[in-house]
Formats: sequence, structure tokens, C-alpha cells
Amino acid sequence: MLQDNPLLVQLKKQLNSKLTRVEGVVKGSEKGFGFLEISAQKSYFIPRSFMKKVMNGDRISAVIQTHKDREIACPEKLIEPCLQRFVGRIQKKNNRLFIIPDHPWLKNAIPCNPRYDLNHCFQDGDWTVAKIQSHPLNGDEVFYAELTEFITTTEDHLAPWWVTLARYDLEREAPDVPIPTKMINEKIKRKDLTEIPFITIDNAHTEDMDDALYIEDIGQGRLKLFIAISDPTSYIETGSKLDQIASTRSFTNYLPGFNISMLPRKLSEDICSLRPRKNRPALVCCVTIDEDGTPSKSIEFFTAWIKSRARLVYNSVSDWLETNRTSSWQPENKEIANQIDLLHRCYLARSRWRKTYALLFKEQPDFRFVINKKGEILDIITEHRRIAHRIIEESMILANICAAQELSNKFGFGIYNVHYGFDKINADQVSEILSHHGIIEDPLTIVSLDGFRNLKRKLDSQPNTFLANRIRRFQSFAEIRTTPGPHCGLGLEAYATWTSPIRKYGDMVNHRLIKSIITGETGSHPKEELATNISDRRRKNRMAGRDISEWLYSLFLKREIGSNRLFTAEILDVSRSGMRIRLQENGAIAFIPSVLIYAVREDLICKHDSGSILVKGEVLYRVTDLLNVVITEVRMDTRTIIARPAFLSNKSTFR
Repeated sequence: MLQDNPLLVQLKKQLNSKLTRVEGVVKGSEKGFGFLEISAQKSYFIPRSFMKKVMNGDRISAVIQTHKDREIACPEKLIEPCLQRFVGRIQKKNNRLFIIPDHPWLKNAIPCNPRYDLNHCFQDGDWTVAKIQSHPLNGDEVFYAELTEFITTTEDHLAPWWVTLARYDLEREAPDVPIPTKMINEKIKRKDLTEIPFITIDNAHTEDMDDALYIEDIGQGRLKLFIAISDPTSYIETGSKLDQIASTRSFTNYLPGFNISMLPRKLSEDICSLRPRKNRPALVCCVTIDEDGTPSKSIEFFTAWIKSRARLVYNSVSDWLETNRTSSWQPENKEIANQIDLLHRCYLARSRWRKTYALLFKEQPDFRFVINKKGEILDIITEHRRIAHRIIEESMILANICAAQELSNKFGFGIYNVHYGFDKINADQVSEILSHHGIIEDPLTIVSLDGFRNLKRKLDSQPNTFLANRIRRFQSFAEIRTTPGPHCGLGLEAYATWTSPIRKYGDMVNHRLIKSIITGETGSHPKEELATNISDRRRKNRMAGRDISEWLYSLFLKREIGSNRLFTAEILDVSRSGMRIRLQENGAIAFIPSVLIYAVREDLICKHDSGSILVKGEVLYRVTDLLNVVITEVRMDTRTIIARPAFLSNKSTFR
């Protein structure tokens, strides 16, 4: 009866209205208490007793109370849990199952049980997928998880791959579906180019060869380039089961050690692969290039049959070109040698054109893990991009520029890679940073394609990459769009890829649209949901590759603890707690805590905004600096590599 009393209800409302409520993210400590972070500058203390109701990383609302002159946060409502679906390892205690989340912030042992249809007898250390079913802020007494999928055992050497793929809900294998062996009736006429000496240039181990090139010297310094791309859409019906699978996967997932094909391997590595001396259907772009590298406006796309004359390897072709044709490998005939020479000439002209009218990449080496069948890391090999890689890359970029122009002119839609450079929100900050270094740029100018290109050229002319590195974090991310937009990273007005259709579903979509242009049909505008899915899959694949690499790097460098081996490292970023570095020898990312940078902590300041570390007001290190480091610790639970400078700075040695 009392609870229905109107006076009591009114009083309760008045009391609640006077309470201070805040929203933030829970950050726990090793000592059991925590903080509710409202912003970078504001946080509230959470006592141990209240931390039992939340997890590190939960976004919650809380009521602020004052206790002994200290404001504390009392968790009230769960807004977004840190954990929903997650992976972890089983811990058995007294025949009860608990799961330890594989998460850098969480060490909670959460009570759990298998789902009713999961028939696996879980053992200590097993890897599994789970879902949180109970949370104290949702009115439940304790945290509780349901095991939904067994991943692998603790002894499995391939655990880094299987656990990571399960974390991002990605496939383990190529599609297992019936393989189309007959071409569909597209009612399209193919030119017979089987007598033209196309060549492919790939890595020695590549099986899914999707591009072949042929080039002619047509006089007056001009070249005519034929870019032939494998044509899986001639076998895969739009909307078929295989097409739906490819749409969902979006990409072949390239991971350290192996790849997981978007299409059945029989299709991608045999039926559609541009193998030498095999007739293959292809979609071809023919473009004329002037002596200065400018492509003609009259671009021709058509379907054809081609037959590659030679399967060449990047390193062999590079050796031949870089040694002035004196390497041990030699082209098998003059015809192939002439093709290589003309393609090299085309690359030189196109790279000059891009340097003048667009932008060139800053080349970074690739790091390849050498892994045996047991999943053990034998070595990490540095692979620099050589001249043959650049020849193929430049040809594919040109082909994608042509496709973007054709799709934009004829339809105004397709699958485009779009990169807007700096958005207006960050432009003022970028302009301010530049001004401190003597570069004056109008914020309204650098958000345009021309402004971005001009700024990038100025930064490339700087004596080091420090300034370019500082403003890179203000750049927007590349996106997948169904309508044209600039690609500032390449310095181009539009960019639409179609050159890897057996590896990218977006390229298959663009193939079908280009075929519609060839046949004079009306193309179908791709759905926005498709662009969203492609973007999401690209992000997941990249994160999976990064996570597996971190795991493998940790296993590989664990053996270096105590060896005092010196590694040269570049400083990538500075935070309040230290600096993040990349080992030049193998590409591993490591962290140097501030306590290992300088012996007298009070004299040390780590400034993220300027990317520098100061001692007594003088710069000791800054982003892009190189230094020698030693590996001191590897934390396998978080796959974190800890290093220290080879010589710890202290009061007596610092100048």
C-alpha cells in the first residue's frame, strides 16, 4: 500500500532528479578497484565491491555519490557490454567449467556451460567461443557464459590461426560447393587473342594468376597496353549459391602461412587461373599511353580468349632487369624479352606521370613468416618490392583508373575505393601542426584532392618523415562506396578495382558492370549493404592478419629474451606510458614502457600530441627516430613484446 502512496512516489522522483548520473567506460586495475572514464580528463573511482558488478571495458551509466570527501561511481545501468560473443580458454575447477576471455583487459574466470547441442567434453586449456548470458547490471546475480563452439585444444600448433579466425567469425577453408565447369551463356562475343604473346608475372608459389599483359610499340613514343584479367563471372551466375558465398566472404583472406580462398580452389587456381599455354576467358582493357605516360581517353574494354605464353617470376624478371640482362635467368626467347623491355618502359613513363599528376606510394617491405607443417616459425624473411613488382602494380593501377572512368561515365556507379584524405573536422588541427613547422596551408584547401596532393608533395620533400607521420593520424580511412569519389591516397579523382576478381567480390561486381557496358545493357546499381559488407570483411581480414602476426611475432621473439641481441627499431608513436616501435629487421611491433626509457621518472615527459619524449625539457626521442633495443619480455596472454633501449638513459649520461 505504501509503495502506491502518491506522496512517496513524488518524493522518490524528487530524490532521483537530484542524483548526478554519468556515462563512461569502466577501466579496472590489478588491485581490484577501478575507474569510470568519462573523458580523457575526467574519471570517477569505482570501489572493489562495485567492480564485481561490471567488467573492464563495459560502457555503463552510474550514479555519483560522495563518500569521505571522495566522489565514487555506483554502477547503475549497462549500456554496452565489453563482452558479448568472445573467445577464451577453459579452466576446470572441482569439475566446474570456467572461461578466461582472451582479451587484454580481462582476467575474469566466468562460470560457463556448453550449449545444449554442443557435444564436446571440454578439457582444461581448450579454446572455445562463448556468449555472455548473464550480467549483474541486467539484474542477474553473477556473470555467466554459454559455450557455443569448440575451436581447438591447447596443444594445437595451429591455434593462432583457428582462434583468431573464430574470434572474427571468419571461415577456415575455401568454399565446399559444387564447382561450375561450364561457362554460362552471357550472349557476349569474345575476341580470339590466343595468338598474342601475353605473359604473367607473379610470385613463384602463386596459383591464382588473375592478370596477363601484352604491350606493343605503336610509334611516336606511344605504347599500346592490353591488360587481360581472368573472368570468373563467365562461370558464376549472379545470385547463385556460389555467388552468394563469394559475396559474403568478399575477399580471399591472406594470412601469415596460408590463404583462405574466396572461391573454390579448383576455380580460382585452375579453371579461371591464367595458366601458361591454356585457353582462358578474360576481360581485357586496351589503353594507349603517350611518351610522357598520359593514357589516351579512348579506352576499350572487351571480352576475349587468351593464352599466356610464359609464367614469369618477380625475382627472376627483376634480376634480369636490374643486372642489365646478365643474370642467370634469361627469357626463353626474344619475343618475351621484348615484352619485358616494353613493360619496363611503360612503368617508367606511368610512374613519372603519377609523380606529376597523382601520388606515388611510399614503399614498405613485406615480412614473410616461414612456417613448417606443425605451425612452428622457422624464420621471418624481409621481401622488398622490386622492379617487376612495380611493373605489374603500375599496370593494374592504370587498369583500375580506366575502369573507374568508364563506370563513372556510363553508369555513375560501381564498387569504388574512396579516400577523402582530411575531413573538415581535423583540417584545422592539421593546418596548425603544419604552421609550427613553417608550412602554411589553408584548412579549406587541404580537404580537396588538389590540396591534399600538393601537401603530400611538400611533405615528401622534407628531410625526414616526422611531419608526415604526425599528421597521418588525422587522415580519414579508405572506404568502399557504390558511387565515385576521390582517392586522395593515390591522388586520383576515382578508383575502381576489377583486376582481382578471383580474390575480390567487388571486382566481380565491376566485371559484370563492364560487361553490361560492352553489351549495351543497363547495369544494376550495387546495394549499399554490399559495400558495407565488403568494408566490414576487409576490416575483419586485416585485424585477423594483424592478430595472427602479433601471436607469431611473440612466439618467435620469446627466444630472444636474455640474449641481449640488438634490434634497430623505428619509433611509431608516443603515449603517456611509453612508446610503440617497429623492429626494422622483421616488422614486429613492440612497446617500450616509460620506466625503461629514463631512470629518473620525474624528469621524463611523454607527449603524444607532439610525438616526442623529453627529459628536463629537451627532446630525447621523437617519432620516426631509430634506436637500438633489446627484447626484455614477451607477454603471451596479451601477445605484447616489451623492449628497452640498448642503453638506459639516466641522469649522468643524458645530455
